[in-house]
Amino acid sequence: MNSNREEVLQSFNRLLDIMDELRVKCPWDREQTIESLRTLTIEETYELADAISDNNLSGIREELGDMLLHIVFYAKIGQEKDAFTMKEVIDGLNKKLIYRHPHIFGDVVVEDAREVEKNWETIKLTEHKGKTVLGGIPSSLPAMIKAYRIQDKARGVGFDWDHREQVWDKVQEEIGELMDELKTKESADRIEAEFGDVLFSLINAARLYQINPENALERTNLKFIKRFNYLEQETNKKGLNLKNMSLEEMDQYWNEAKKL
Repeated sequence: MNSNREEVLQSFNRLLDIMDELRVKCPWDREQTIESLRTLTIEETYELADAISDNNLSGIREELGDMLLHIVFYAKIGQEKDAFTMKEVIDGLNKKLIYRHPHIFGDVVVEDAREVEKNWETIKLTEHKGKTVLGGIPSSLPAMIKAYRIQDKARGVGFDWDHREQVWDKVQEEIGELMDELKTKESADRIEAEFGDVLFSLINAARLYQINPENALERTNLKFIKRFNYLEQETNKKGLNLKNMSLEEMDQYWNEAKKL
């Protein structure tokens, strides 16, 4: 089932040939630009994320193909503009991987994965003079993922708690500040700011306990959807309308759903 390298290269060359032909013969492909592909690439990324969340291996394979298509597409456009080629993309990646893994391709010794990450962030700063620790985080990332990456990059240069248990004091502190603002009810802006601090501290706690907050929240989302769908389906079977039911009545079906 595993392809050897020669077969992989043949398939990749075939893909490059197909892209060359599409850019000449297909009206849609011929019209695409780097800018027009951007939103489609974002969509494909989320489709890959969905397949990963579902542990759908065949789906992951298909979505990886779609992502590879976009990489080849961008490289083709770059070549047409005399900006960069597929070879330059790959060569740049190879060079980066070797340079950022001196414990593999050099004489640096590391003790664990965390030390690898710390070295990675330090090396990245030396690659780009004037670049800040947090400067490489995309501004368009969803807020939760961005918060996680901010904290992870700060950790990479040693800005972190000495003991992960300390984070819970920070969580309680932020919750206390939020509750104080809620009691005053004077400023919606300050309440929002304090709520953000609570979320940021909880995401930090998740990171320290090796929990991906995005994955954790999505699990809860899917669990809620499943239980609410059961609630809705069962009440519909009995000719009931959720809008006319009390919370106590709905809780009976909700508790049934929790047992499934």
